[in-house]
Amino acid sequence: MKRIVFMGTPEFSVPILEQLIKDQYEVVLVVTQPDRPKGRKKLLTPPPVKLKAQELGLSVFQPEKIRNDYDTVLKTKPDLIVTAAFGQILPTPLLEAPPFGCINVHASLLPDYRGGAPIHQAIIDGKKETGVTIMYMVEALDAGDILTQRALPIEERDDVGSMFEKLSLLGRDLLHDTLPQLFNQTLTPVKQDDELATYARNITRDQEQIDWHQSNQVIYNHVRGMHPFPVASTLIDGKNMKLWRVEKDPRQTNEQPGTIIAVEKDGVIVQTKDQAIKLVDVQLAGKKRVLIKDSLNGQHPFNIGKVLGEVNE
Repeated sequence: MKRIVFMGTPEFSVPILEQLIKDQYEVVLVVTQPDRPKGRKKLLTPPPVKLKAQELGLSVFQPEKIRNDYDTVLKTKPDLIVTAAFGQILPTPLLEAPPFGCINVHASLLPDYRGGAPIHQAIIDGKKETGVTIMYMVEALDAGDILTQRALPIEERDDVGSMFEKLSLLGRDLLHDTLPQLFNQTLTPVKQDDELATYARNITRDQEQIDWHQSNQVIYNHVRGMHPFPVASTLIDGKNMKLWRVEKDPRQTNEQPGTIIAVEKDGVIVQTKDQAIKLVDVQLAGKKRVLIKDSLNGQHPFNIGKVLGEVNE
């Protein structure tokens, strides 16, 4: 039985860990990020992989920085290290220790979208397809040789949440099919072409803001590429408003992009560079998330002619 150290952190990684156990590999250690404060009350919260590992009765190790604290991993003498959305680059001593190396389950078709937000960026960019790559890890960002890949379409109504779930299951199945070939040494690794590489860095706060001078398709992609986290936003009356869900609208006027051109019972219509966007599900600063149709009964800030995205209104 092969000894495996598994490294992962978010919900994306959980089905992959579960499959390793189901396939009867000996998972000798689970490495995940430390517990972090979450929510308004900043409660210390364990990552999903830790919870699943504890449920499965597996040993858990939570280093703040794996590059400085990896002896615990080496002591387990793994045959293979498998990572899936772990969130840290492994140091050379770890990469060189297992006889079968270190492999990563990455949510893109490498060399496209190296980095920490490949699912977000593929949707934001309006891609029609993405997938999962399993590759050897090197001490550089997602640049190792490719072992296997599998593609998956991105549907028009997909968002980060739906694609995280689909790609997690795709990664689980691809790893299940890949490991026997890896251990039997029947795979031929393929080098990545660095000149074709694109990058998907972690999303910054600035990237959350909508640019109303873009087309309605670009804005629609932006909102679903931020849902359900970190959530796109715009300014209304100089205050931040989160946009949880929007729809494309065919209307087009000569109004300035960002202008509210209609207020209807099921949405607020906003002009973009070309056609319009309907705001359906929003969250005003300091308020709870609410459907537009439920917010128009009382006081609301959605007046025709108001311009969204301006700092001082």
